[in-house]
This record gives sequence, structure tokens and C-alpha cells, in this order.
Amino acid sequence: MAGHDERFMRMALDLAQAAANAGEVPVGAIVVDESTGEVISSGANGPISAHDPTAHAEIVALRAAALSRGNYRLTGLTLYVTLEPCAMCAGAISHAQIGRVVWAADDPKGGAVVHGPCLFDQPTLHSRPVVEGGLLADESAALLRNFFRERRSRPAVGQA
Repeated sequence: MAGHDERFMRMALDLAQAAANAGEVPVGAIVVDESTGEVISSGANGPISAHDPTAHAEIVALRAAALSRGNYRLTGLTLYVTLEPCAMCAGAISHAQIGRVVWAADDPKGGAVVHGPCLFDQPTLHSRPVVEGGLLADESAALLRNFFRERRSRPAVGQA
């Protein structure tokens, strides 16, 4: 499984790079059917371009997977994402009944799986996926650091 995990996470990292190239925070996500190895859907961060605060990579990928499956319940599927999911995304993952979540970089500030509210540990949660963090974490963290470093180094709009 480890070889497959890395391949899928690299696909998510490619989506994260595409998001960065579009001026979005570089996060990418892939939903995979583990029984067949089929990629069901993918998503990249898009809140800025979509004018939608919910257009996180995970939400985009979950919506596409649900449409593809004709069902909002995505049991038996794995979500690969380049950053630890936030509370909104973790809630959607639970409602979708995703079976497994694999993420790359931890997010101590905005994450909600092993940081912050640790949503999947809450006793009232609908569904708890198996969670695994840290796969290709250095690559994902470097992509995020470079993105924000570049944004900070640009002059503000209207300045020379």
C-alpha cells in the first residue's frame, strides 16, 4: 500500500502546485477507491477564484466524488490531501464517511485532525476515518513555505 500511497500523494502535490500557480494556497486532494486503485476525483484549493470560502481542495474532491458515485456517502474511499484538514473539511470527511485520510504536512495553526479540535476524536462524530499523517510532509511543507515567502516578498498593490 505504501507505494500506492506515495503515488497518490504525488498526484495531490501536483494539484497543490497547480493551485499555487493560480495564486491559491497550494493544497491538493485526491479521492481513491482502494479496492480498485481508481482515482475517483481530485481537487485543488480554489476559494479565491471560485469566490467560495468552502472551495478547499478536500471539499472540491469530495463533491466531485459524490457526484461521480451518485451518493454523498463515500465509504471505502481514501482521501489523500497535502495538508492536515481543517475543521470544515474534517466535518465533511466525517459526513461523507470516508474510510481513510492520508495527509502530508501537519497544520498546527489550522488543522483539526491532530491539532486544534482533533475532530475525529470527538465522541459525537458520525464517522471516524483511519488517519495517517506525514506522507511526503517535507515536500508539501516546502511548497507551502515557498508560496507564502513569495507572496510576502511581492510589493503591495499600488506600491512600486
